[in-house]
Amino acid sequence: MSDADNPYDASHIRVLEGLEAVRRRPGMYVGSTSQRGLHQMVFDVVGRAVNEVLAGRASAVDVTLTTDGGVRVADDGPGVPVEAAGDTAGPGLEALLTQMHAGAELGGRRAVAMSLFGVGPCVTNALSSRLTAEVRRNGVHWAQEYARGVALTPPVSVGPTTRGGTTIAFWPDTDIFETAECSFAVLAERFRELAFLNRGLDISLTDERPPGGSRSVRCRFPGGARDFVDFLDAQGEASVHPDIIDFEREDPRIAGTVEVALRWRGSQEERLQSYANSEPTPYGGTHVAGFRDGVAAAVNTHMRERRLLAEAVPDLSVDQISDGLTAVVSVKLDRPEFSGCTRGMLGGAAVRTSVANAVREYLGTWLERHPEQAAAIVGRIIQGTHQD
Repeated sequence: MSDADNPYDASHIRVLEGLEAVRRRPGMYVGSTSQRGLHQMVFDVVGRAVNEVLAGRASAVDVTLTTDGGVRVADDGPGVPVEAAGDTAGPGLEALLTQMHAGAELGGRRAVAMSLFGVGPCVTNALSSRLTAEVRRNGVHWAQEYARGVALTPPVSVGPTTRGGTTIAFWPDTDIFETAECSFAVLAERFRELAFLNRGLDISLTDERPPGGSRSVRCRFPGGARDFVDFLDAQGEASVHPDIIDFEREDPRIAGTVEVALRWRGSQEERLQSYANSEPTPYGGTHVAGFRDGVAAAVNTHMRERRLLAEAVPDLSVDQISDGLTAVVSVKLDRPEFSGCTRGMLGGAAVRTSVANAVREYLGTWLERHPEQAAAIVGRIIQGTHQD
């Protein structure tokens, strides 16, 4: 076929401007037009509020599922800057809601990235039939309304205020999504994870939709990963020892921190939850490999020193040692390296070495200082090897 039969020139190229690209290809920005994409819209707004708390500018985040199908996200921070007030302290309200990346989460270990590609709340605005924003800042209460990403009015002052904070409410566009109903359970699980992984976070979720009355959950866990292991074991088998072994360590070689909590239970099932910068890593990665290396090294060394393994017997395998283990492994890095764009697996060889060394040293010392509990753990492991 000749070029004359199939002409192609500049007239065939369509340039999508502003938020039009998001509405034309929503799956590229929130992953799906199913309920999963709906939840991603929530996360795109919640991420900004969560980082206000982690930065010390706010004390809490409140998320509400309203009876009319909307989602309201509020924080008690200083309020985002408002261009109409001449505020140039940072990206303003309109930029946050209309420009790609203007309100994206900052990188580094102290920030939580909840957007798929760091685009920010403008994606939620584009995919909502309606969105309202309220800002309480410097004594003025501002309000603005959008429809499908387009501002219906400029930000207007609606009166004085003695409080600070930002509230964004949105109603997902039913012309785009297969369902407009968020799952309370799914959102609660993710918010609970964030609170476990970030001790300073206080986040609540309220569902006003049930006909019998609203339900709510507040997530705040000062114990961090230690509380997480307790939560994972709450409905399971009795523990081999009551204490949770946990530590947090900063390592300048990886420009980040390592937090680990673990405990052995009576079953043979391993429960290992891993995270990088508060994001789940379902496919593991170097932090998980390092954790397993460190646990195996500490336990085998302890058993060798106490002559619980004959010289001719090889070291126990990682799988043998991890039977019945509940663990949470969380690393927070200034420059995380993920294997693939979905961030489901962490890379970086230095991370594996760092986590392995930290676990080996801390767990090894703990086993030495707690001989009775160490004997129970080792006995449980040996019993498991005889059952294999």
